[in-house]
Amino acid sequence: MARIFDIPEFYRSSIISVIKQARRLQDHRKRDLSPSILALGPVTFKIARHFGFCFGVENAIEIAYRAIKENPGRRIYLLSEMIHNPHVNQDLISRGVKFIYSSDGTQLVNYNELSPEDIVIVPAFGTTVELFRKLREIGINPQLYNTTCPFVEKVWKRAAQLGEKGFAVVIHGKHSHEETKATFSHARLSGASMVIRDIEEAKMLASFIRLERDWQEFDNYFAGRYSEDFVPEKHLQKLGVVNQTTMLASETHTISRILKEALSSRFGEKQLSEHFADTRDTLCYATSENQNSIKGLLESGGDLAVVVGGYNSSNTSHLVELLEQKVPTYYIKDDSEIISKKEIRHLDLHSKKITVTENWLPENQPVEILITAGASCPDVLVDRVITTISSYYGLEQQIKDALRPYQQQLEGPECEKQAISATTTCY
Repeated sequence: MARIFDIPEFYRSSIISVIKQARRLQDHRKRDLSPSILALGPVTFKIARHFGFCFGVENAIEIAYRAIKENPGRRIYLLSEMIHNPHVNQDLISRGVKFIYSSDGTQLVNYNELSPEDIVIVPAFGTTVELFRKLREIGINPQLYNTTCPFVEKVWKRAAQLGEKGFAVVIHGKHSHEETKATFSHARLSGASMVIRDIEEAKMLASFIRLERDWQEFDNYFAGRYSEDFVPEKHLQKLGVVNQTTMLASETHTISRILKEALSSRFGEKQLSEHFADTRDTLCYATSENQNSIKGLLESGGDLAVVVGGYNSSNTSHLVELLEQKVPTYYIKDDSEIISKKEIRHLDLHSKKITVTENWLPENQPVEILITAGASCPDVLVDRVITTISSYYGLEQQIKDALRPYQQQLEGPECEKQAISATTTCY
């Protein structure tokens, strides 16, 4: 039976929620990746099939707000940002929640300030074995409000299985990201492990596997990113690849293929199963769905793309990377970044700086705008972006008419039948 989460009402939307529910009813097997169309005359919004809050994020939000509700008068802390969305985190702060660490790892609250009476929420990215242990030493139960995404925990379990079978674990992720730190910490409990960032590093690692480089050079490329027990010449003979769940799924597949081919080259195809473990089952469904939806979005054509999400959100940045290869793409945290019809403030992924672009909306009409958002972005923020852009063309009132075909799908016996079978929620 589908899980329905208790999410605060102010995170819900009046536009996107209707579209999503209608698409679920129409395509509950999620086979159609074509975008949803919101046609407003001179402006057409093409909205990605999959985006926004995933299972792990909704689970985390439900637990965090339950912690606040169940513990009036007690001090409540988050280990770090629960998810990478400024609106969600700011709302928690406004309710008295304090952060022990910032997202860059800076400690904001000393452990000696904590007591057994305090509540500590573990973020959706999970945390390290060391931090779990530290909280228990203080007398705080870290499992009481543990919002770690089940798909992150699945990666941890798979890494443990690999280690127990004698495979070294290669983690595809950003070494400084909270999730990768947590996965690395858990993986090294069971065996040797290391972190690589991208395809280029995978190729470098493959050159060591094929014995094309001297082992003495290994630290020149991977120092500080492998476990204490990691001996390259020994552990690079048996590998399994897992990933930070928000990375590009296609990139993880490529990295796995590169390392698999290197091991095959060295040990032979017949012996490959003894040297390389199949770990495709660790990829996050939501990350894959959101990224696959970009293909359908681009195939539909458009003049530009707007991606909504926190600026430190890894999964959002990968959606931007995919889109900007084909169309001008603007990565914004919310509608406040849309200054006017002439100017938009957005994050440039390459310079890592906030920049302002002029004449971002084409003068010529009609205009087609591609829209998507990160997995930690509330749908209501996408609503606001659509409404803001529509207002520049005087089209706010047309949104209701454009939604009518979706709304009609949510009325009648077919919707009731689907609701009973829990494949969708009807309005």
